[in-house]
Amino acid sequence: MSDATPQPTSAPATLVARAVPEKVSLDGIEDRWAGAWQERGTYAFDRSKPREQVYSIDTPPPTVSGSLHVGHVFSYTHTDVVARFQRMRGADVFYPMGWDDNGLPTERRVQNYYGVRCDPSLPYVEGFAPPHEGTDGKAVKASEQVPVSRRNFIELCLRLSQEDERQFEALWRRLGLSVDWSMTYQTIGDHARAVAQAAFLRNLARGEAYQAEAPGLWDVTFQTAVAQAELEARDYPGFFHRVAFHRPDGSPVHIETTRPELLPACVALIAHPDDERYQHLFGTTVTSPVFGVELPVLAHHLAEPDKGAGIAMCCTFGDLTDVQWWRELQLPTRSVVGRDGRLHRDTPDWITSEQGRAAYDELAGKTTFSAREAVVAQLRAAGDLDGEPTATQRKANFYEKGDKPLEIVTSRQWYIRNGGRDEDVRAALLARGAELDWNPEFMRVRYENWVGGLTGDWLISRQRFFGVPFPVWYPVGEDGEPDHDHPLVPDQAALPVDPSSDVPAGYTADQRDVPGGFTGDPDIMDTWATSSLTPQIAGGWLADEDLFARVFPMDLRPQAQDIIRTWLFSTVVRSHLEFDELPWRHAAISGFILDPDRKKMSKSKGNVVTPMDLLVEHGSDAVRYWAASAKLGTDAAFEVGQMKIGRRLAIKVLNASKFALSFGDVELDPTLVTNPLDRAMLAGLADVVDGATASLEAYDHTRALELTESFFWTFCDDYLELVKDRAYGADGDEAAAQSARAALGLALDVLLRLFAPVLPFATEEVWSWWRAGSVHRQPWPETDGLRTAAAGADPAVVTAAGGALAALRKVKSEAKVSMRTPIVAVTLALPAALRPGVEAALADVRAAGRVVGPLELADDDVEAPVARAAELGEAEARS
Repeated sequence: MSDATPQPTSAPATLVARAVPEKVSLDGIEDRWAGAWQERGTYAFDRSKPREQVYSIDTPPPTVSGSLHVGHVFSYTHTDVVARFQRMRGADVFYPMGWDDNGLPTERRVQNYYGVRCDPSLPYVEGFAPPHEGTDGKAVKASEQVPVSRRNFIELCLRLSQEDERQFEALWRRLGLSVDWSMTYQTIGDHARAVAQAAFLRNLARGEAYQAEAPGLWDVTFQTAVAQAELEARDYPGFFHRVAFHRPDGSPVHIETTRPELLPACVALIAHPDDERYQHLFGTTVTSPVFGVELPVLAHHLAEPDKGAGIAMCCTFGDLTDVQWWRELQLPTRSVVGRDGRLHRDTPDWITSEQGRAAYDELAGKTTFSAREAVVAQLRAAGDLDGEPTATQRKANFYEKGDKPLEIVTSRQWYIRNGGRDEDVRAALLARGAELDWNPEFMRVRYENWVGGLTGDWLISRQRFFGVPFPVWYPVGEDGEPDHDHPLVPDQAALPVDPSSDVPAGYTADQRDVPGGFTGDPDIMDTWATSSLTPQIAGGWLADEDLFARVFPMDLRPQAQDIIRTWLFSTVVRSHLEFDELPWRHAAISGFILDPDRKKMSKSKGNVVTPMDLLVEHGSDAVRYWAASAKLGTDAAFEVGQMKIGRRLAIKVLNASKFALSFGDVELDPTLVTNPLDRAMLAGLADVVDGATASLEAYDHTRALELTESFFWTFCDDYLELVKDRAYGADGDEAAAQSARAALGLALDVLLRLFAPVLPFATEEVWSWWRAGSVHRQPWPETDGLRTAAAGADPAVVTAAGGALAALRKVKSEAKVSMRTPIVAVTLALPAALRPGVEAALADVRAAGRVVGPLELADDDVEAPVARAAELGEAEARS
């Protein structure tokens, strides 16, 4: 019988522990059980189950661009705890793994590793062999890189990514993720590309996707458009320049700007409508310095009277406020900065004066930095620079992966409507956020703030190569210009397609890029435009509708908090537009991992820790324990100390289990439990089961672990010590011994299952000593049997008896004698509330404390039991 076969819900009454080792150890435990789980299909998904019996997880596909870091281990452990709990609760868990393998980092690695660069104009070469294999460890210079077609380039990206994926999978297996490894996908794989292209074409057919020539954020380093969600506002050093514009009578109007190089792109001066200093100028014109262009002076509420001179120049485009002014005031477009970050080489036709055109000629082709220096010199020479520039720190927008401020460039791009310009869509998406069950709940506000602050639709096109191409061609007119208003699209059955190498219906390959022929769209989709479809990709949408019906909408989206605005929101957008529903019912949001300086750990910051080393050094269960000790949504420090505690816990599980299984046959018969202490222990365990179950149902794995661990240490430190002699039958009372042994067996059976989601390796190891199948395929513990065995006992009995034993041991510790030293006589001073508990377990207290003579109980005003008037005997000689 495989582990994936459902196990019996009730245990047999008698079990024989045949495989308990003489010496327990965690060494080699991960390799042994990872292999066994794979061989036995322990975590295989049973796709015959109906939707109501399935728990499906939209697993985050990690970015394949080098290595995983400890933050991945942290958050993916949280997800795995959920998966294991739900599986034990009776659900068939759909838990796939994806690889997010498109994007800029992979492109750069491929260029350096194989010595190639992408040229989409080139034809595909069958069986292409790259000139290098990266064997010497040196990057290939750009000038030496061989140009290849986009299709060939993607093949090389896939080849290199697959090696990373093998390493990622090995680490995930070592960590113990209970993934069904027969269900993996790549975001650049055939199925993912077909899904992304089909979803886009459906968006296009419904008018939700559209193309527009519009100003957009542009990274001059990566040569690609950047979406609002990818922005980072950073401090950037600069200078304020006080510059004079001129009214018709020659009087100056001073503005202050940090970007004087955009003076030739200026289209207006703008002040706040209530600013009395400039109300007399509204409706008049001024002339720009150096370039002599006549411009209107206008009013707009976004002008800031208390910033600089209170009146600003609007250029097309210096920042996002310029874009809003341009749009709302219907200003002309006068762009001067190109995609390469340099000023256009042709002098703009709106600069008409001879002096102005000569001034621009000095700037043509310069970078914005060099143009800024040149314009400042021109202003100074013309007398239009008032004073010298003053240093300042300004906020500038950066691409999250870039190191230069973004420019705003006008270009043709693809967009998907996301509520940024449509109040009805915005309201619908806010309603979706309210419908979603957020864990923790306070993360909802991040979603709402993001949706409420959108200023434009979702820009989904990128000027890169390794990604999903837009499945679009354009007719080319007799004038050689593409007709973007009448795109050519393929049938869904033909997907995926690559317009750079595939040919649209009705055309032949020799008609590419010629008058009367066609041309392919050169752009690819933003990585989030593909990742936003992970439920559809993993669930088999359009390719395996039977599977899709069993897993969608999914139950859980686990993810990090910093990509709520990107991955979570964009997935909601796509599902709302396509299916008119949420893509999942619950969201579990992990916090960040912080380094010792309380900074977020990330690959970009260079402060990450290699997780495989941690897993090897401390053990996977120990690292999982550290991760599970942090609540969802809470930032956690990278703490090796916590991992050491986790390893100690895993070892204690092995040792305590070995003791519990050391009495021959294991009786799991609640009717054999007759001793008050045993019953009290099981009553406390039943409370733990109820609390841990409720916590895990509420996605609070940390509270479930706290409850279980706290009980377990009391169980080991107090209960095991108290019942040891009785379990061994030291007093000759067989019924009392059977009670202890049955209680130990019942407790072990439950504790292993409680710990299983967090400590999968140690619990599976112990389970194999005495039980068939996998602990991870057992039903989650319930309390009926425990409550029956407890017979209404009070869990406080264990606490009281443990306190009494601790007081007796303290006497010996202070006397610096062995714990085996007998106590001839002693008085135990007790709080009145604890006396009934100590009396109920008095025989076990005497035996565990080695009290051989009178033991008197006295009520006293003490907080915990205290041993008084103790008389010690001679310690037993060691054999």
